[in-house]
Amino acid sequence: MGVTRQKHAKKIMGFYKHNFQFREPFQVLLDGTFCQAALRNKIQIREQLPGYLDGTVQLCTTRCVIKELESLGKALYGAKLIAQRFEVRNCSHHKNPVSGSTCLLSMIEDGNLHHFFIATQDQDLSNKVKRKPGIPLLFIIQNTMVLDKPSPKSLAFVQKLQTNQLVPEYQKQSIVELKEKEGLVKQEGEKRRKRKRAGGPNPLSCLKKKKKKTQEGQEPSAEKKKRRKRKRNR
Repeated sequence: MGVTRQKHAKKIMGFYKHNFQFREPFQVLLDGTFCQAALRNKIQIREQLPGYLDGTVQLCTTRCVIKELESLGKALYGAKLIAQRFEVRNCSHHKNPVSGSTCLLSMIEDGNLHHFFIATQDQDLSNKVKRKPGIPLLFIIQNTMVLDKPSPKSLAFVQKLQTNQLVPEYQKQSIVELKEKEGLVKQEGEKRRKRKRAGGPNPLSCLKKKKKKTQEGQEPSAEKKKRRKRKRNR
C-alpha cells in the first residue's frame, strides 16, 4: 500500500470523522459490481480494507444485492459467494426485491443515519451517492481500492455549518443550554428596561429671566419702618 495513497485516505477519513461523526467500526455497504471487481483484481477486501481506512470495518450488503447476483447466473457466481460472506442489513424490500443500486440508495436516505460507506463500480449509483452529503464512496481502480474525495455536495454542507447558516438540531439545543447556564437567556416575564430617549431642551429653561430690580429707587423695608415710627412720634 503506497504511502501517498494512505495519506490521502487518512485525510479524507478525518474530514468525515470531524464533520459527519463517522466512528469505528466503519460500516461498508458493498454491491455486486464491487465484489466482482475485487474478485477479478484478486483483492482481499476483508484483509485490506481495514488497513486502508485505518480502523475496524464491518462489511455488509443487502438481500436485494444477493438476489440480483443470483439472478445473473454463473457469470457472477464468484461475486455472489463473496457477498454472502458479509453481514446482511435489513432493507424495506422483503417481499419485492429491487435492484442492488436502488436498494443501496434507500439505505442512505434521511441523512445516512447509520453512517454507511458505499462500495460500488456502478457509475450511475456513484453519481447519485455524490448528490447526498456525508456519504463516503469506495471503488476499485485496477488492483487498488480507492476512497473518493468528498463530493461538492459534502463540501457545501460543511461550509454552511461553518458559517452558521445550517446548524444541526442537537447543536442548537446545546447552544441554548449553554446560554441558559451562563445566564445569557432572559427569563420569561422579565421586563425589558426602556431606554431614555433624547428629548428637547427643558421648557422652563427657555423662559426669559426676570430682570432684577436695582437697589436704586427702592427703599429697604427697615428704612420705611423707621420713618413711619418717626411720624407717629411727632
